[in-house]
Amino acid sequence: MQITQDQGGRNDQIARLFKDTFTASEGADEGALIHALSNDLLTTTLADDLRVFTAEDTDTLCGCAIFTRLRFANDPRVAFLLSPMAVATEHQGKGVGQKLLTHALNALRDEGVQVAVTYGDPNFYGRVGFAPVSTHTVPAPQPLNMPQGWIAQSLTDAELSPLSGPSTCAPALNNPEFW
Repeated sequence: MQITQDQGGRNDQIARLFKDTFTASEGADEGALIHALSNDLLTTTLADDLRVFTAEDTDTLCGCAIFTRLRFANDPRVAFLLSPMAVATEHQGKGVGQKLLTHALNALRDEGVQVAVTYGDPNFYGRVGFAPVSTHTVPAPQPLNMPQGWIAQSLTDAELSPLSGPSTCAPALNNPEFW
């Protein structure tokens, strides 16, 4: 398994991975929604605000994690939001997601990112260091439909202390439908 930080001109292939994976697990409507989101993130997010990590087995794309900058109006810390992430259905349950995220979080840490945030399953993401946080600790860009899924971690030696908001995310994510 090879993990790289670069979409390598494979935006269509990456967006298709998200569509296929989310369609298989959540249905066609969710697959179409996340396909559009991933495509928008890959094509409209400024390069400085976008980090894309892919996992490949031979020449098969088997996972992808997209991180975009999350800014806090009154806080200088550098934060990135993981959304979306997918592992191809046939590669799930084999540790691909954990390996992909561990690599991605280490790469972000190495470049000086201080905080990683995501909105997802605390049980899965807890395996790589994410823990539940409140919107008082990490203000969300939109009201959360499932606050228990708002999770974050410090990528420094210091514990995660409250970030001073409000926060803003990538324009493609700034839609209440995703929150």
